[in-house]
Amino acid sequence: MPKKVVLAYSGGLDTSIIIPWLKERYRTEVVAMVGDVGQSEDLGAAKKKALETGASACYVEDLKEEFIREYIWPTLRSGAIYEFRYLLGTSMARPVLAKAQVEVAKRTGADALAHGCTGKGNDQVRFELTYKALGPGFEVIAPWREWDIHSREEAIEYAHAKGVPIEQTAKKIYSRDRNLWHISHEGGVLEDPANAPEEEMWQWVVSPERAPNQPAEVEIGFEQGVPVSIDGQALGPVTLVERLNTLAAAHGVGRIDIVENRLVGIKSRGAYETPGGTLLVRAHQELETICLDRETLHLSQQLAVRYAEAVYYGLWFTPLREALDGFFAEAQKLVTGAVRLRLYKGNVTVLARHSPFSLYRTDLASFHMAGYNPKDATGFIHLLGLSVIPQRGDGR
Repeated sequence: MPKKVVLAYSGGLDTSIIIPWLKERYRTEVVAMVGDVGQSEDLGAAKKKALETGASACYVEDLKEEFIREYIWPTLRSGAIYEFRYLLGTSMARPVLAKAQVEVAKRTGADALAHGCTGKGNDQVRFELTYKALGPGFEVIAPWREWDIHSREEAIEYAHAKGVPIEQTAKKIYSRDRNLWHISHEGGVLEDPANAPEEEMWQWVVSPERAPNQPAEVEIGFEQGVPVSIDGQALGPVTLVERLNTLAAAHGVGRIDIVENRLVGIKSRGAYETPGGTLLVRAHQELETICLDRETLHLSQQLAVRYAEAVYYGLWFTPLREALDGFFAEAQKLVTGAVRLRLYKGNVTVLARHSPFSLYRTDLASFHMAGYNPKDATGFIHLLGLSVIPQRGDGR
Protein backbone atom coordinates (compact mmCIF):
# COMPACT_ATOMS: atom_id res chain seq x y z
CA MET A 1 0.00 0.00 0.00
CA PRO A 2 1.38 3.45 -0.86
CA LYS A 3 2.25 5.79 1.98
CA LYS A 4 1.94 9.04 0.07
CA VAL A 5 0.23 9.68 -3.28
CA VAL A 6 0.64 12.75 -5.47
CA LEU A 7 -2.55 13.38 -7.44
CA ALA A 8 -2.66 15.45 -10.64
CA TYR A 9 -5.47 17.71 -9.47
CA SER A 10 -7.65 20.14 -11.40
CA GLY A 11 -10.59 20.64 -9.08
CA GLY A 12 -12.96 19.23 -11.68
CA LEU A 13 -15.45 16.45 -11.11
CA ASP A 14 -13.11 13.47 -11.40
CA THR A 15 -10.14 14.70 -9.38
CA SER A 16 -12.42 16.25 -6.76
CA ILE A 17 -13.84 12.87 -5.77
CA ILE A 18 -10.52 11.05 -6.10
CA ILE A 19 -9.06 12.65 -2.95
CA PRO A 20 -11.68 11.17 -0.56
CA TRP A 21 -11.71 7.92 -2.54
CA LEU A 22 -7.93 7.48 -2.25
CA LYS A 23 -8.01 8.16 1.49
CA GLU A 24 -10.85 5.69 1.95
CA ARG A 25 -9.53 2.97 -0.37
CA TYR A 26 -5.78 3.13 0.37
CA ARG A 27 -5.67 4.79 3.82
CA THR A 28 -2.91 6.97 2.45
CA GLU A 29 -1.75 10.56 2.55
CA VAL A 30 -2.78 12.49 -0.57
CA VAL A 31 -0.84 15.45 -1.95
CA ALA A 32 -2.52 17.45 -4.74
CA MET A 33 -0.55 18.99 -7.61
CA VAL A 34 -2.25 21.72 -9.66
CA GLY A 35 -0.49 22.66 -12.89
CA ASP A 36 -1.12 26.18 -14.13
CA VAL A 37 -1.14 25.88 -17.93
CA GLY A 38 -3.30 28.96 -18.41
CA GLN A 39 -6.71 27.47 -17.68
CA SER A 40 -8.06 30.87 -16.53
CA GLU A 41 -9.47 29.43 -13.31
CA ASP A 42 -9.15 30.42 -9.67
CA LEU A 43 -6.30 28.09 -8.73
CA GLY A 44 -6.29 29.48 -5.22
CA ALA A 45 -9.84 28.20 -4.88
CA ALA A 46 -8.77 24.84 -6.31
CA LYS A 47 -6.01 24.60 -3.70
CA LYS A 48 -8.45 25.48 -0.92
CA LYS A 49 -10.89 22.86 -2.18
CA ALA A 50 -8.20 20.17 -2.34
CA LEU A 51 -7.20 20.84 1.26
CA GLU A 52 -10.80 20.94 2.49
CA THR A 53 -11.59 17.60 0.84
CA GLY A 54 -8.67 15.76 2.43
CA ALA A 55 -5.35 16.59 0.75
CA SER A 56 -2.48 17.07 3.21
CA ALA A 57 -0.89 19.63 0.90
CA CYS A 58 -1.50 21.21 -2.49
CA TYR A 59 1.21 22.55 -4.77
CA VAL A 60 0.31 25.01 -7.54
CA GLU A 61 3.00 24.91 -10.23
CA ASP A 62 3.26 27.73 -12.78
CA LEU A 63 3.88 25.87 -16.06
CA LYS A 64 2.65 28.42 -18.60
CA GLU A 65 5.99 29.53 -20.01
CA GLU A 66 7.38 25.99 -20.08
CA PHE A 67 4.19 24.74 -21.70
CA ILE A 68 4.51 27.14 -24.62
CA ARG A 69 8.29 27.13 -25.11
CA GLU A 70 8.96 23.42 -24.63
CA TYR A 71 5.76 21.82 -25.94
CA ILE A 72 3.58 24.14 -28.04
CA TRP A 73 6.38 25.80 -30.03
CA PRO A 74 8.09 22.51 -31.07
CA THR A 75 4.72 21.05 -32.08
CA LEU A 76 3.78 24.18 -34.03
CA ARG A 77 7.21 24.25 -35.71
CA SER A 78 6.68 20.67 -36.90
CA GLY A 79 3.28 21.45 -38.44
CA ALA A 80 1.72 18.61 -36.42
CA ILE A 81 -2.08 18.43 -36.65
CA TYR A 82 -3.73 15.17 -35.63
CA GLU A 83 -5.89 13.75 -38.42
CA PHE A 84 -5.49 17.11 -40.20
CA ARG A 85 -7.90 18.94 -37.87
CA TYR A 86 -7.11 18.60 -34.15
CA LEU A 87 -4.52 21.14 -32.95
CA LEU A 88 -3.44 18.94 -30.01
CA GLY A 89 -4.27 21.29 -27.14
CA THR A 90 -4.90 18.61 -24.52
CA SER A 91 -2.28 16.26 -25.95
CA MET A 92 0.53 18.81 -25.55
CA ALA A 93 -0.50 19.78 -22.01
CA ARG A 94 -0.52 16.30 -20.47
CA PRO A 95 3.25 15.62 -20.56
CA VAL A 96 4.12 18.97 -18.95
CA LEU A 97 1.56 18.31 -16.19
CA ALA A 98 2.77 14.75 -15.62
CA LYS A 99 6.40 15.93 -15.56
CA ALA A 100 5.58 18.49 -12.86
CA GLN A 101 3.67 15.83 -10.93
CA VAL A 102 6.68 13.53 -10.92
CA GLU A 103 8.90 16.39 -9.75
CA VAL A 104 6.53 17.15 -6.84
CA ALA A 105 6.46 13.46 -5.92
CA LYS A 106 10.26 13.39 -5.77
CA ARG A 107 10.40 16.58 -3.68
CA THR A 108 7.82 15.38 -1.16
CA GLY A 109 9.03 11.80 -0.77
CA ALA A 110 5.88 10.26 -2.25
CA ASP A 111 5.85 6.68 -3.50
CA ALA A 112 2.80 6.77 -5.79
CA LEU A 113 1.19 8.86 -8.52
CA ALA A 114 -2.50 9.15 -9.36
CA HIS A 115 -4.57 10.75 -12.11
CA GLY A 116 -8.25 11.18 -12.93
CA CYS A 117 -8.20 9.94 -16.52
CA THR A 118 -10.88 7.50 -17.61
CA GLY A 119 -10.04 3.99 -18.79
CA LYS A 120 -11.41 4.78 -22.26
CA GLY A 121 -9.42 7.87 -23.08
CA ASN A 122 -6.03 8.97 -24.37
CA ASP A 123 -4.97 10.93 -21.29
CA GLN A 124 -4.32 7.86 -19.16
CA VAL A 125 -1.67 6.84 -21.69
CA ARG A 126 -0.14 10.32 -21.86
CA PHE A 127 0.20 10.58 -18.08
CA GLU A 128 1.45 7.09 -17.50
CA LEU A 129 4.00 7.03 -20.32
CA THR A 130 5.46 10.21 -18.83
CA TYR A 131 5.57 8.50 -15.43
CA LYS A 132 7.44 5.58 -16.97
CA ALA A 133 9.94 7.88 -18.67
CA LEU A 134 10.60 10.25 -15.77
CA GLY A 135 9.57 8.34 -12.63
CA PRO A 136 9.58 4.61 -13.33
CA GLY A 137 9.81 3.66 -9.64
CA PHE A 138 6.46 5.14 -8.61
CA GLU A 139 3.33 3.06 -8.12
CA VAL A 140 0.52 4.28 -10.40
CA ILE A 141 -3.09 4.51 -9.27
CA ALA A 142 -5.81 5.07 -11.87
CA PRO A 143 -9.13 5.19 -9.98
CA TRP A 144 -11.31 4.99 -13.10
CA ARG A 145 -9.80 1.53 -13.70
CA GLU A 146 -10.46 0.43 -10.13
CA TRP A 147 -13.57 1.91 -8.56
CA ASP A 148 -17.25 1.03 -9.01
CA ILE A 149 -18.18 4.39 -10.53
CA HIS A 150 -19.15 3.87 -14.16
CA SER A 151 -20.42 7.24 -15.40
CA ARG A 152 -20.26 10.96 -14.78
CA GLU A 153 -23.76 10.75 -13.31
CA GLU A 154 -22.51 8.26 -10.72
CA ALA A 155 -19.46 10.44 -10.07
CA ILE A 156 -21.80 13.36 -9.34
CA GLU A 157 -23.76 11.17 -6.91
CA TYR A 158 -20.53 10.14 -5.17
CA ALA A 159 -19.48 13.78 -4.83
CA HIS A 160 -22.80 14.67 -3.23
CA ALA A 161 -22.56 11.69 -0.87
CA LYS A 162 -19.10 12.75 0.28
CA GLY A 163 -19.97 16.42 0.53
CA VAL A 164 -17.52 17.41 -2.21
CA PRO A 165 -18.57 20.69 -3.91
CA ILE A 166 -18.74 20.41 -7.72
CA GLU A 167 -20.09 22.54 -10.57
CA GLN A 168 -21.36 19.66 -12.69
CA THR A 169 -25.01 18.62 -12.66
CA ALA A 170 -27.03 16.10 -14.66
CA LYS A 171 -27.90 18.93 -17.07
CA LYS A 172 -24.48 20.59 -17.01
CA ILE A 173 -22.39 17.53 -17.68
CA TYR A 174 -19.77 18.47 -20.29
CA SER A 175 -16.23 17.34 -19.65
CA ARG A 176 -13.92 20.26 -20.40
CA ASP A 177 -10.20 20.90 -20.52
CA ARG A 178 -8.82 24.42 -20.82
CA ASN A 179 -5.33 25.81 -21.18
CA LEU A 180 -3.56 28.65 -23.01
CA TRP A 181 -3.98 26.85 -26.33
CA HIS A 182 -7.59 25.67 -26.30
CA ILE A 183 -10.80 24.53 -24.62
CA SER A 184 -12.09 21.03 -25.33
CA HIS A 185 -15.68 19.88 -24.83
CA GLU A 186 -16.81 16.26 -24.58
CA GLY A 187 -19.85 14.42 -23.28
CA GLY A 188 -23.47 15.46 -23.11
CA VAL A 189 -25.19 15.87 -26.48
CA LEU A 190 -21.79 15.57 -28.20
CA GLU A 191 -21.74 11.83 -27.55
CA ASP A 192 -24.09 11.44 -30.53
CA PRO A 193 -22.37 12.76 -33.69
CA ALA A 194 -25.82 13.38 -35.18
CA ASN A 195 -26.40 16.16 -32.64
CA ALA A 196 -25.23 19.68 -33.35
CA PRO A 197 -23.29 21.37 -30.55
CA GLU A 198 -25.41 23.57 -28.32
CA GLU A 199 -24.55 27.23 -28.75
CA GLU A 200 -24.32 27.72 -24.99
CA MET A 201 -21.63 25.01 -24.88
CA TRP A 202 -19.06 27.32 -26.50
CA GLN A 203 -17.27 29.38 -23.86
CA TRP A 204 -14.53 31.30 -25.63
CA VAL A 205 -14.90 31.86 -29.38
CA VAL A 206 -17.94 33.96 -30.25
CA SER A 207 -20.38 32.77 -32.86
CA PRO A 208 -19.29 33.97 -36.32
CA GLU A 209 -22.76 35.43 -36.73
CA ARG A 210 -22.16 37.67 -33.71
CA ALA A 211 -18.59 38.61 -34.64
CA PRO A 212 -17.83 42.22 -35.66
CA ASN A 213 -18.97 43.37 -39.08
CA GLN A 214 -15.56 44.93 -39.71
CA PRO A 215 -12.56 42.63 -40.31
CA ALA A 216 -9.33 42.78 -38.33
CA GLU A 217 -5.79 42.35 -39.59
CA VAL A 218 -2.76 41.00 -37.76
CA GLU A 219 0.84 40.26 -38.73
CA ILE A 220 2.64 37.41 -36.98
CA GLY A 221 6.43 37.26 -37.06
CA PHE A 222 8.52 34.09 -36.81
CA GLU A 223 12.18 33.22 -36.26
CA GLN A 224 13.27 29.71 -37.27
CA GLY A 225 9.65 28.53 -37.19
CA VAL A 226 8.88 29.99 -33.75
CA PRO A 227 6.45 32.92 -33.25
CA VAL A 228 8.18 36.02 -31.83
CA SER A 229 6.07 39.08 -32.63
CA ILE A 230 2.67 40.57 -33.38
CA ASP A 231 2.47 43.55 -35.73
CA GLY A 232 6.21 44.03 -35.43
CA GLN A 233 6.23 44.09 -31.60
CA ALA A 234 8.43 41.43 -29.98
CA LEU A 235 6.51 39.54 -27.30
CA GLY A 236 7.12 36.75 -24.82
CA PRO A 237 5.36 33.47 -25.57
CA VAL A 238 2.59 33.75 -22.98
CA THR A 239 1.66 37.33 -23.93
CA LEU A 240 1.83 36.51 -27.63
CA VAL A 241 -0.58 33.58 -27.35
CA GLU A 242 -2.93 35.47 -25.04
CA ARG A 243 -3.18 38.45 -27.43
CA LEU A 244 -3.89 36.24 -30.43
CA ASN A 245 -6.48 34.32 -28.39
CA THR A 246 -8.32 37.53 -27.56
CA LEU A 247 -8.27 38.78 -31.14
CA ALA A 248 -9.26 35.54 -32.84
CA ALA A 249 -11.96 34.63 -30.30
CA ALA A 250 -13.62 38.03 -30.76
CA HIS A 251 -13.82 37.43 -34.52
CA GLY A 252 -15.28 33.93 -34.31
CA VAL A 253 -12.08 32.15 -35.32
CA GLY A 254 -11.12 28.78 -33.88
CA ARG A 255 -14.20 26.58 -33.43
CA ILE A 256 -14.12 22.99 -34.70
CA ASP A 257 -16.37 19.97 -34.18
CA ILE A 258 -14.73 16.65 -35.05
CA VAL A 259 -14.86 12.89 -34.69
CA GLU A 260 -11.36 11.57 -34.00
CA ASN A 261 -9.75 8.17 -33.59
CA ARG A 262 -8.53 7.70 -30.04
CA LEU A 263 -5.34 5.78 -29.36
CA VAL A 264 -7.31 3.05 -27.55
CA GLY A 265 -9.28 2.35 -30.74
CA ILE A 266 -12.54 4.16 -29.96
CA LYS A 267 -13.96 6.93 -32.10
CA SER A 268 -14.64 10.05 -30.06
CA ARG A 269 -16.56 13.21 -30.84
CA GLY A 270 -15.26 16.48 -29.43
CA ALA A 271 -15.63 20.20 -29.94
CA TYR A 272 -12.60 22.46 -29.62
CA GLU A 273 -11.97 26.19 -29.33
CA THR A 274 -8.44 27.12 -30.41
CA PRO A 275 -8.50 30.79 -31.38
CA GLY A 276 -4.89 32.00 -31.29
CA GLY A 277 -3.58 28.59 -32.22
CA THR A 278 -5.62 28.63 -35.41
CA LEU A 279 -3.92 31.88 -36.46
CA LEU A 280 -0.45 30.60 -35.58
CA VAL A 281 -0.86 27.34 -37.47
CA ARG A 282 -2.17 29.11 -40.57
CA ALA A 283 0.58 31.75 -40.52
CA HIS A 284 3.32 29.16 -40.02
CA GLN A 285 2.03 27.05 -42.91
CA GLU A 286 2.05 30.05 -45.20
CA LEU A 287 5.56 31.13 -44.23
CA GLU A 288 6.85 27.63 -44.98
CA THR A 289 5.54 27.88 -48.53
CA ILE A 290 8.04 30.60 -49.41
CA CYS A 291 10.93 29.53 -47.15
CA LEU A 292 11.22 25.77 -47.72
CA ASP A 293 12.32 24.09 -50.91
CA ARG A 294 9.92 21.57 -52.38
CA GLU A 295 11.62 18.39 -51.14
CA THR A 296 12.09 19.66 -47.58
CA LEU A 297 8.51 20.93 -47.48
CA HIS A 298 7.06 17.64 -48.70
CA LEU A 299 9.11 15.55 -46.29
CA SER A 300 8.17 17.94 -43.47
CA GLN A 301 4.50 17.41 -44.29
CA GLN A 302 4.95 13.65 -44.09
CA LEU A 303 6.86 13.76 -40.82
CA ALA A 304 4.33 16.19 -39.36
CA VAL A 305 1.82 13.33 -39.42
CA ARG A 306 4.19 11.16 -37.38
CA TYR A 307 4.90 14.03 -34.98
CA ALA A 308 1.17 14.57 -34.46
CA GLU A 309 0.67 10.88 -33.76
CA ALA A 310 3.57 10.84 -31.29
CA VAL A 311 2.10 13.80 -29.39
CA TYR A 312 -1.45 12.42 -29.50
CA TYR A 313 -0.30 8.96 -28.39
CA GLY A 314 1.61 10.32 -25.38
CA LEU A 315 5.07 9.62 -26.79
CA TRP A 316 6.58 12.96 -25.84
CA PHE A 317 9.50 11.68 -23.78
CA THR A 318 10.74 9.20 -26.37
CA PRO A 319 13.65 8.93 -28.81
CA LEU A 320 11.17 9.17 -31.70
CA ARG A 321 9.89 12.62 -30.72
CA GLU A 322 13.40 13.84 -29.97
CA ALA A 323 14.67 12.59 -33.33
CA LEU A 324 11.80 14.29 -35.15
CA ASP A 325 12.62 17.50 -33.28
CA GLY A 326 16.16 17.23 -34.60
CA PHE A 327 14.88 17.16 -38.17
CA PHE A 328 12.50 20.08 -37.71
CA ALA A 329 15.10 22.19 -35.89
CA GLU A 330 17.32 21.90 -38.96
CA ALA A 331 14.54 22.19 -41.54
CA GLN A 332 13.10 25.34 -39.92
CA LYS A 333 16.35 27.33 -39.71
CA LEU A 334 15.29 29.64 -42.53
CA VAL A 335 11.56 29.80 -41.69
CA THR A 336 11.88 33.41 -40.59
CA GLY A 337 9.61 36.24 -41.63
CA ALA A 338 6.06 37.46 -41.19
CA VAL A 339 2.57 36.63 -42.43
CA ARG A 340 -0.33 39.05 -42.46
CA LEU A 341 -3.84 37.67 -41.87
CA ARG A 342 -7.35 39.07 -42.12
CA LEU A 343 -10.00 37.81 -39.68
CA TYR A 344 -13.66 38.11 -40.54
CA LYS A 345 -16.60 36.23 -39.02
CA GLY A 346 -14.82 32.94 -38.42
CA ASN A 347 -12.67 33.07 -41.54
CA VAL A 348 -8.93 33.62 -41.86
CA THR A 349 -7.52 35.00 -45.11
CA VAL A 350 -3.83 35.32 -45.90
CA LEU A 351 -2.94 38.81 -47.14
CA ALA A 352 0.86 38.76 -47.36
CA ARG A 353 3.97 36.65 -46.75
CA HIS A 354 7.44 38.13 -46.24
CA SER A 355 10.82 36.56 -45.52
CA PRO A 356 14.46 37.54 -46.01
CA PHE A 357 15.00 33.89 -46.97
CA SER A 358 12.13 33.62 -49.43
CA LEU A 359 12.75 31.22 -52.32
CA TYR A 360 10.00 32.82 -54.36
CA ARG A 361 11.38 34.54 -57.48
CA THR A 362 9.05 36.88 -59.27
CA ASP A 363 11.22 36.77 -62.39
CA LEU A 364 10.70 32.99 -62.64
CA ALA A 365 7.08 32.92 -61.48
CA SER A 366 6.06 35.70 -63.86
CA PHE A 367 4.53 35.01 -67.28
CA HIS A 368 7.41 36.95 -68.75
CA MET A 369 10.09 34.64 -70.12
CA ALA A 370 13.09 36.84 -69.32
CA GLY A 371 15.80 34.75 -67.63
CA TYR A 372 14.09 31.47 -68.52
CA ASN A 373 14.47 29.39 -71.66
CA PRO A 374 11.22 27.52 -72.32
CA LYS A 375 13.00 25.19 -74.73
CA ASP A 376 14.68 23.58 -71.70
CA ALA A 377 11.31 22.08 -70.78
CA THR A 378 11.40 19.79 -73.86
CA GLY A 379 14.20 17.60 -72.54
CA PHE A 380 12.84 17.73 -69.01
CA ILE A 381 9.42 16.49 -70.10
CA HIS A 382 10.98 13.78 -72.29
CA LEU A 383 13.05 12.37 -69.42
CA LEU A 384 10.19 12.66 -66.94
CA GLY A 385 7.91 10.82 -69.37
CA LEU A 386 10.16 7.81 -69.95
CA SER A 387 8.42 5.88 -67.18
CA VAL A 388 4.94 6.51 -68.58
CA ILE A 389 5.59 5.44 -72.19
CA PRO A 390 3.65 2.16 -72.76
CA GLN A 391 5.97 -0.84 -72.95
CA ARG A 392 5.33 -2.81 -76.19
CA GLY A 393 7.54 -5.75 -75.29
CA ASP A 394 9.08 -5.94 -78.79
CA GLY A 395 12.03 -3.64 -78.17
CA ARG A 396 10.56 -0.83 -80.27
